[in-house]
Amino acid sequence: MNYSEYLKRPAKPQLERKLKITAWILTAAVLILVGLMRRPELRIPLPEGVSLGFLPPIHAALNSVVALALIVAVWGIKQKNILLHKRAIAVAMISSVLFLLGYVAYHFTTEEIRYGGEGTMRVVYFFFLISHIVLAGVSLPFILFTWINGVVNQFAKHRKLARWVFPMWLYVAITGPICYFLLQPYYP
Repeated sequence: MNYSEYLKRPAKPQLERKLKITAWILTAAVLILVGLMRRPELRIPLPEGVSLGFLPPIHAALNSVVALALIVAVWGIKQKNILLHKRAIAVAMISSVLFLLGYVAYHFTTEEIRYGGEGTMRVVYFFFLISHIVLAGVSLPFILFTWINGVVNQFAKHRKLARWVFPMWLYVAITGPICYFLLQPYYP
């Protein structure tokens, strides 16, 4: 199916409603989990000798994959290559889900690592960290809505949201590894 034929596909309003309700439920669940995972009294003890300390570099790698996939997705759609666009978005979404699962597992089981730098680098780290966290939380439902609009053939809505969701999601995907590399010297 060519690009113009693809864009003429009929919308799926019933599926859209169901998916958007699911998106709000997922967003609420993720934000609640992320809010709770830093509470020491909720930390889940791991068996002796078991550690999830290997996860932070994987989180950085997954975020890097997300960033690259987003760039490929935008390039693909600008080339009117819908299949490449859809595949790249699938990679970004799957990598984001894997990141989120690992991130929550790590923070529910492992004591938080604190940044130990001083001066300008401390300001830089916290700028990236705070902007990353805020934009990750804010962008989550809109990433889901953008994806949903594409899935249900609401292409005008999809394009309108994607214009500002893409740079926000890309920023989150890039600043995640930056925060990891700035914090990396303080891991045990």
